[in-house]
Amino acid sequence: MAIFVSNSAKDTFDFGEKYAKSLSAGDVVLLNGEMGAGKTVFAKGVAKGLGIDDEILSPTYAYMNDYYGKLYHFDCYRLKDGGQAEGLGLTDYFYAGGICLIEWAENIRSVLPDRVKTVTVNKISEGGREIIYE
Repeated sequence: MAIFVSNSAKDTFDFGEKYAKSLSAGDVVLLNGEMGAGKTVFAKGVAKGLGIDDEILSPTYAYMNDYYGKLYHFDCYRLKDGGQAEGLGLTDYFYAGGICLIEWAENIRSVLPDRVKTVTVNKISEGGREIIYE
């Protein structure tokens, strides 16, 4: 585990962009942190680092946004369990060769792959964040 201290949304975005360089096709990354902590800002940086210029939005109501098969951004906040994720076909994307970023992964813990990476974004001040990653 390592820690990066972000002093602004720009720092969080830039760190996400750099973190993307450590990822390989097929990686599943669990994004932990309370609502408003900066998980989506981090995801936007990861997308930029993967060469995706689209606007990255939290997929709260869509459950998952697909960015060219390179990045799958999940928001599992509204899911009750892993069975719902399977029923919606979301678990298929874990093995589709892109990078999966999953917000609120604890809601679907039972169906997550064995090997995952974890990034936790903790709010430490109004603009400051502590990002714990592996």
